[in-house]
Amino acid sequence: MTADVLPQLTAEVRAAAHPGGAPCACGTITLADRPDATVLRHAETVAKAHAPGTDPADLARRLATAAHLPGLLLAPLTATPATVLGTRPVTLWPYGRPVDPDAPEAAPWEAAATLLARLHRTPPLPATPVMRGPAKAAHAVARLRRALVAAPAHPAAAPVLRAWSALPAWARADAPMPGARALCHGDLHLGQLVRHPAPDGPWRLIDVDDLGVGVPAWDLARPASWYACGLLPPDEWTRFLAAYRAAGGPAVPEEGDPWPALDVPARALTVQTAARYLAKALAADRALDEVERSLIDACARMAPE
Repeated sequence: MTADVLPQLTAEVRAAAHPGGAPCACGTITLADRPDATVLRHAETVAKAHAPGTDPADLARRLATAAHLPGLLLAPLTATPATVLGTRPVTLWPYGRPVDPDAPEAAPWEAAATLLARLHRTPPLPATPVMRGPAKAAHAVARLRRALVAAPAHPAAAPVLRAWSALPAWARADAPMPGARALCHGDLHLGQLVRHPAPDGPWRLIDVDDLGVGVPAWDLARPASWYACGLLPPDEWTRFLAAYRAAGGPAVPEEGDPWPALDVPARALTVQTAARYLAKALAADRALDEVERSLIDACARMAPE
């Protein structure tokens, strides 16, 4: 976290949590601190400093969608970015209880799938931006290429980059997305769900940074990728897919094989995740772990030499 962001973001979240400025004994908790997001919680309020270079106008349109769909997305406390820290817009949110990472058996796959299906069936608001999923994948590969400057001969890099090159242009953010467009989350994983009101309210989707119109199958691609790579048990994938279909989700056919619709997005998410993990391993100068190797192996199967 940069030195200039922390005090300003702390002041922002304290002021939002206690509008009258009264003294409090609440601590400020760091929920996330990455180059693309710094998130603080104070009492029941959360402040997020978005990635440098985030377009405030696009972010405001995404916030408008969240405010418009409080039954699907966690609604922001304000409909426009609260302030800007240099090049970092700040948004304010109510606190919601996240998925418990230590209780995988309670993972809300059905809730996630149902929320996605309902989101995909919702007409987007006018001027809704394009979903950023492919752009995010391209960013991960670009980050890997930068990391490879210091380790150009790393054996895991070649299968990742071959798999990336084998994807169609739209999945690499080099061309417009094809087909009918839907309102999409853009970065679906279980960390993007919270219960609100905490602790036991209904599940809601969070994080609107990548939300927009695009190919709805992209939102199913991460669990599909994990299933294909052996990282998600078949019964959990089956529960997720069945719940999505039961809720009328348009990304896959109502019956039959879903993979013709999911193949390209799932391959793209496999490459994105492998590229991100490999870049982190290179930066830390460490060996790949078992999960990371399974993703590299999947990339090798997608685009053999």
